[in-house]
Amino acid sequence: MTEKTRRTPRQSRSEATVEAILEAAFQLLEQGGVEALTTNHIAERAGVSVGTLYQYFRGKQAILAALAQRRAAAARDRIARIVIANSGVEKPGIGAVRLIVRTLATAFEGSPATRRALLDALTQEGGDDVVMRNHLAFFDAIAGKAVFGFPLSPEAGFVLTHAVVGLLRAATIESDLALDPDRLEDELVRLMESYISALLVTRGALR
Repeated sequence: MTEKTRRTPRQSRSEATVEAILEAAFQLLEQGGVEALTTNHIAERAGVSVGTLYQYFRGKQAILAALAQRRAAAARDRIARIVIANSGVEKPGIGAVRLIVRTLATAFEGSPATRRALLDALTQEGGDDVVMRNHLAFFDAIAGKAVFGFPLSPEAGFVLTHAVVGLLRAATIESDLALDPDRLEDELVRLMESYISALLVTRGALR
């Protein structure tokens, strides 16, 4: 089936079908891992025919990528709301840093193997620039709505959006390190708070 004839979920019934397929894929991924995941199993769990599944997705990797992208977008939108809500406070971002880090850490639910599979699918489907696209979408979402109390150069914005994401991706990939999630969160918060504090010092020096 070509991309032109593959359906897009424009009606509530179609959206419900897509939701059922994505949720079925997540459940099966948690139960048996990506190796045991097949479109037949996903369709059966979702209560649809395989033919219906292929009307929306070209295969299991596309399903996993859609699941990952949907959850990444939800996390990105929530972080944008947090940043906007904390805009203009005395110490911009400091009070919200832990919530932002936690949102990123829990964007992909499930076991380490599930998170790894979703990250892999997102990269394979979206290419190497998938993080960049989310970076740009985030700044589009807060444009004109958030005021920072420090100089936000393109380089500083890059560090703020990429540092935690990069380290969390590394922690998922390097699962044999068995890092404690709570302690890792503390260290990531320490990292970002220190960086934001340094930016605030820069603001004071420029006055």
